[in-house]
Amino acid sequence: MDPYDQMDIEETGPRVTVREAASDHVDFTLTNVDLAFANSLRRVILAEIPTIAIDLVEVEANTSVLADEMIAHRLGLIPLNSKQVDDVLYTRDCECDQYCEHCSVTLTLHARCTGNEIMKVYARDLVVGEPRPNEWVGNPVITDPEGLGAVICKLRQGQELRLKCVAKKGIAKEHVKWAPTAAVAFEYDPHNKLRHIDYWYEEDPVKEWPKSKNAAWDEPPQEGEPFNYDAAPTKFYFEVESIGNLEPDAVVQQGIKVMQQKLAAVIQELTGDEGRNGDYAMRSPDGMNGGMGNEYSMDQGYTTPFVNGGGQSAWGGGMTPFGATPYG
Repeated sequence: MDPYDQMDIEETGPRVTVREAASDHVDFTLTNVDLAFANSLRRVILAEIPTIAIDLVEVEANTSVLADEMIAHRLGLIPLNSKQVDDVLYTRDCECDQYCEHCSVTLTLHARCTGNEIMKVYARDLVVGEPRPNEWVGNPVITDPEGLGAVICKLRQGQELRLKCVAKKGIAKEHVKWAPTAAVAFEYDPHNKLRHIDYWYEEDPVKEWPKSKNAAWDEPPQEGEPFNYDAAPTKFYFEVESIGNLEPDAVVQQGIKVMQQKLAAVIQELTGDEGRNGDYAMRSPDGMNGGMGNEYSMDQGYTTPFVNGGGQSAWGGGMTPFGATPYG
């Protein structure tokens, strides 16, 4: 018998187990972390992953029944491919006056109805301009079988829509149009052994509150088992649903990367050492990138690039165009 099989080896560091993966969602468990870490990852995935979305709309002609503001709002919610969005600068970090090819992607739309039937204008009708930071960023995300994309508006005979869109980089904390996910499901302790939830019921809580699918992955409480007042959750169940601008695995990896950046900025502030990037560099635990070799694979370690004493936010840029910090 191998002597190593008899050794009691304790797992250290976060561990991710992927239960299901598809093109639009990923289901995984996160263990060996505390509740604060898991919830921080959830919040970062929801609100602080950079993507690209239409931010400015210059309407040249609009004779449709929809107002300019309504069409601009609909255009902003069309998901755009954000692959390698790090190639795009934040507008506040760019040296241009308003926008340029380094901090934005330009899209144009020109549609005119000449027939008797109602004409629908789709996301596929948006034409991406050149040059742009890379060949993917800014392309409208189209996932329907017909390859049409979201409906922008409808036109009757003689009506016309001609406009120019400017897509910029941002995060969902500024506006929901930059959100990379439609939803992030998060659960722990599906059997409620920790009693963090007090179920309201009329007769039988077991019948009135059915267990989730995650209950099969967790050990149920034993009959007569005493309550452990010191117990804390260490296993968390995530399901991330992407809207299409980033792949689900890229969303999770980018979320971890943003957390590393924020923690590195905090450590830099606490230590007060702007130039030191050795012992205080944030590094991923072994195996956190899962051996993925695509462009979304995480760096083995991260050192904060901020050399201004932490005056910038963790996702880049310290000021909005209005002169206030993005966090208010």
